[in-house]
Amino acid sequence: MTDAPLGTALLDTLRKYDTPTICNGLEIVAPERRATGFTTTQMVSCNPSLPPIVGYARTCLIRAVDAPTMSPQETKEKRLGYYEYVASGDGPAIPVIQDIDPVPGFGAFWGEVQTNVHKALGCPGAVTNGSIRDLDALAEGFHLIGGEVGPSHAHVHVVEFGTHVNLFGMAVKHGDLIHADHHGAVVIPHAVANDLPAAITVIEKKESFILEAARSGNFTVDALRKAMADGEDIH
Repeated sequence: MTDAPLGTALLDTLRKYDTPTICNGLEIVAPERRATGFTTTQMVSCNPSLPPIVGYARTCLIRAVDAPTMSPQETKEKRLGYYEYVASGDGPAIPVIQDIDPVPGFGAFWGEVQTNVHKALGCPGAVTNGSIRDLDALAEGFHLIGGEVGPSHAHVHVVEFGTHVNLFGMAVKHGDLIHADHHGAVVIPHAVANDLPAAITVIEKKESFILEAARSGNFTVDALRKAMADGEDIH
């Protein structure tokens, strides 16, 4: 069973923040997740200027080093079943694909064709620990975030979908709320998602005192001490 979908207005609000800011907010509303639930390895964004993506995980396992053991017809049906899975359920959907080869990234699942197919299915972007390619020919506006860049798709094929995956330390199950940008990705627990905007507002107010002091041109440790004290009064 997956969590009920959250309101569109909330997703639009969360999309306004970068992923580090979301992580900051989670430290307040879900302190037990301060050291878990996010990617911990540097990732590659196809275009760092693209806005963050927010949506519900569609999970998948792939391999690329060896050819699939299934027949060509079975391989095709598995791929079509995956597309049906991505297109089903609550959206927006964000494919979260784990390359389970011994060395992930040997062959790229994501490129010109897949980004256009998934964009047409309503996905704003995708996250993978595998490789990405066709950087100059990807679907416009599709924010693809991967483990590395590579030239070939090799024997890439779908192994399983709808299962639990793990991308650089971020454990994800079907339907999890994902926030991602050029910094990486994080899972937002549904139970605290509605509390995030208010928590982020408090954090930004606290930080504003320090930033204002640091940018004033007359910064001292005493000024920093006062700014930190002023920030502590914000709740």
